[in-house]
Amino acid sequence: MTVPVFPAASLADAHGRRFEYLRLSLTDVCNFRCTYCLPEGYRKIAGMPSDLSVAEIRRLVAGFARLGLWKVRLTGGEPSLRRELLEIAEAVAAVPGIRRLAMTTNGYRLAERAGDYASAGIAALNVSVDSLDPARFRTITGHDRLDEVLDGVGAARAAGIGTVKLNSVLMRGINDDELGGFMAFVNRHDLTLRFIEVMRTNDNAAFFDRHHMPGSEIASRLETLGWRRLQRAAGAGPAIEYEHPAGRGRIGIIAPYAKDFCTTCNRLRVSSRGKLHLCLFGDHGIDLRDLLQSDDQIDALIARITALTATKAPAHRLHSGNSGATPHLASIGG
Repeated sequence: MTVPVFPAASLADAHGRRFEYLRLSLTDVCNFRCTYCLPEGYRKIAGMPSDLSVAEIRRLVAGFARLGLWKVRLTGGEPSLRRELLEIAEAVAAVPGIRRLAMTTNGYRLAERAGDYASAGIAALNVSVDSLDPARFRTITGHDRLDEVLDGVGAARAAGIGTVKLNSVLMRGINDDELGGFMAFVNRHDLTLRFIEVMRTNDNAAFFDRHHMPGSEIASRLETLGWRRLQRAAGAGPAIEYEHPAGRGRIGIIAPYAKDFCTTCNRLRVSSRGKLHLCLFGDHGIDLRDLLQSDDQIDALIARITALTATKAPAHRLHSGNSGATPHLASIGG
């Protein structure tokens, strides 16, 4: 049998950036009520089209794989709420050219499902843990589930999922005093944790103004404590990672407000309803769904993706207070 050969990151924009990483939202529904994203909880909008089917997702990923994208991350909302999650994971993992399948989750039912995720081909997990204090975790997320989520992290590692990372949104006056506790936790458990700056969206402007904290402040504190910056690995996300010579864990910082943050962008996003988002904070998504209805549309799909990607803007406009059309981070997976 002839094994197909796929190009290495042949998809590029007009600014010389090549794309190898697709963030694919499976649903915009989330069951947590995080203060920085959905403080009032998820609200269904009447008349919205259905989420992409498994077949549509397979065709979508096959098109991106033909263009050299080899890493896919399943996102949400909360992707574990999608009934077909395991079927989707198996389908994506089986697409020729896809070498790594990851998922970002709030940890819901992770302890009982980790083995199924591993069997379906999910090789990497990012788990949201915004505080290691149970009461504060409940205040931030609306759920008293910290122990459950941490049990899920342990279950994922025991199930053989090779990369398990924690995500923590960095918020001034809320959890910025937990750096020492997080450092001790990741070193004790040999984990990676990434602090993510609060990002302004259309729904959280007042919260952002009160609680935004530059990632550079955490970076300075880490460096003062002897943590050393690591080189960025191929296909990695936007985090700048640090390690300490006396510890086992790593801490990463995702700082979208930092200078030149967008120059290393290597990822594209597709919403759960099939819209291509060239930037998390772009003005709108561009529909691909009409080209996902049969396998013989793949050449047209590839042509549209290629043409649209060439128009990607050089950077977001967050510094000018413009977060585009993004209502909240759950809408297209953060």
